[in-house]
Amino acid sequence: MTDVRSTISTLLLAVAGAAAFWALGFPAAPLTGPAAFVSVATLLGMRAGIPDRLRDGIFVVLGLSIGTTVTPEVIGLVVTLPISLAVLVATLLISIALNRLLLRRAFGFAPMTALLAATPGHLSFVLGLSDDLKADIPRIALVQSARVVLLTLLVPVIIAAWGVEGTASVPDSPPIGPVPFAIIAALSLGLGLLFKRLCVPAALLLGAITVSAAGHGTGLTPGALPDWLTTAAFVGMGGLIGSRFTGLDIRQLTGALLAGVVVTLISCLCAALGAVLVSVTLGLPVAELLLAFAPGGVEIMAAIAIETGLGAAVVAMHHVFRLLVLSAAIPVLVARAGKARGH
Repeated sequence: MTDVRSTISTLLLAVAGAAAFWALGFPAAPLTGPAAFVSVATLLGMRAGIPDRLRDGIFVVLGLSIGTTVTPEVIGLVVTLPISLAVLVATLLISIALNRLLLRRAFGFAPMTALLAATPGHLSFVLGLSDDLKADIPRIALVQSARVVLLTLLVPVIIAAWGVEGTASVPDSPPIGPVPFAIIAALSLGLGLLFKRLCVPAALLLGAITVSAAGHGTGLTPGALPDWLTTAAFVGMGGLIGSRFTGLDIRQLTGALLAGVVVTLISCLCAALGAVLVSVTLGLPVAELLLAFAPGGVEIMAAIAIETGLGAAVVAMHHVFRLLVLSAAIPVLVARAGKARGH
């Protein structure tokens, strides 16, 4: 459980990181600045963390914000998504296979540890399985954390370097009224808790996206979320990412972090090839697809999509589908890996 002092320190450092990166003109500064500052601080020994309830609130706000990007044009893209989702599954399985082989041959990971470390996302599920299967949890956590932080820091830079400016940001409109906001927030929390009970991945985020998208798509809850609220959610999300390095010994980081860097690069290469293929085939924006195919969490990539003005709804849709595929595929892959000698 996160104590008050570490929470305050984390949030203050996150705000400082956001301000510094904004002053430098860094892409998606409210997200990337906090992630960078808090990561460095935790590696230097600072206790960092975000309480579970605050984390849940961040996910709900991000979900509500994502839902406001749902438009008839986005809904019209659904007919083209089966091809895109099929390519996503193919790139996902290829990257897992390549990274698992690399971790075993080049970094000496045991079969089960290599498989779980090679899985791009679904961190809580992966670590839960790691504990049950007596896999090497610290190495898995380091590889996975390196992946998340690298993606958060590098993806906005890559998108900016690509020279593409998004057009799917939350449209300029009056802020949503207090009563409609209270209604969709309450419904989002309720649906998210139901999804959580049903073990749906990214439950609170998905619940908020569903409610917000339905409300905005039908015109029942028009209006954008206040900028200060979405910015605060991004800052908190960045602090949450950086806090994953809490309690780690710097001497233990080198090998696992190197493995994490290599695994992330391979995963990104597979994702980029898939994104370009779908872009050429379907004519969708390649920058948007790079975020949709990126081997990172739905919360992170969708937040970057909002900050960079790309299609957050399409991005979130791909990532939620990726989590659902992993939920089904990981147990099957684990069962096969269990036949190998030595966990």
